[in-house]
Amino acid sequence: MTFTIHNRILREGTGTPLVLVNAYPVDGRMWIECAKRIAALADEQGFEPFPIWAPDMPGSGESPAPSDKESGRRAENGSYPDALDRMAESYVDLIRAAGHDKAVWAGLSMGGYLVTDLYRLHPEAVAAIALCDTMASSDGVGGEPRLKTSDACEATNSVEPVMHFAKPAEGDSTVKKSQPFIDQMTAWINDQNPAGLAWRQRMTYGRTELAGVPETMDVPVAVVSGELDPTSNPSVMGPLAERIGANAVFTPIPDCGHFSAVEHPDTVARALVDLVRRANEERA
Repeated sequence: MTFTIHNRILREGTGTPLVLVNAYPVDGRMWIECAKRIAALADEQGFEPFPIWAPDMPGSGESPAPSDKESGRRAENGSYPDALDRMAESYVDLIRAAGHDKAVWAGLSMGGYLVTDLYRLHPEAVAAIALCDTMASSDGVGGEPRLKTSDACEATNSVEPVMHFAKPAEGDSTVKKSQPFIDQMTAWINDQNPAGLAWRQRMTYGRTELAGVPETMDVPVAVVSGELDPTSNPSVMGPLAERIGANAVFTPIPDCGHFSAVEHPDTVARALVDLVRRANEERA
């Protein structure tokens, strides 16, 4: 069972695609500005134009939320233990349907869970991987707020329970406190389907334990971390890069929170272009 994914092709090209996987609670549009910088930087460095995709994760943007039946088992607490695996299979099907056997996968936050699980299930489909402001370990009991958010989105049929993602807090980055960022995040969240917001949290809570997976990544890896990220800052992401080993390049970003690709698209673009370069060298 695979899910319907709306693919957003940001650039056509030849060779291995770069697939950018979005965070919660927004959709693939969060990558558009970063993708423009990736394309420009790659062109400057003489890369052959490669495809750049920013699909909408199931339950976000134009990708529908999978049905209860499509999602597999439903745990007593309402989470979906099979859904992340089914989503990973769906992304692999997406690239294969377009004639590709591998991709460079970049996931931010919830997108990082997806690309990590995808590597666990289909390492043969991974040319390189970027883990941006994310973590591999499951939530355990600490994930109960996810289910409360799901219940709230469904009960109110609104996006209001996740609107706090657009509101800066003390200690947030300069960009996150800026009005353009607030306006953009607010607009993206307002475009989301409450049922999809709920589904993504139930999927994430139910995900398998991935804590040991990054250390098995035998491909070029980029690890990116906003220094002001409350959950995935360099104190978390730096040691993760060290555990992965010599094939991982760590990029900490000063004055940056959780949404690094939106807050500092130039810096993330440089890290991803370097990742594509390393993937190309591996294949040469």
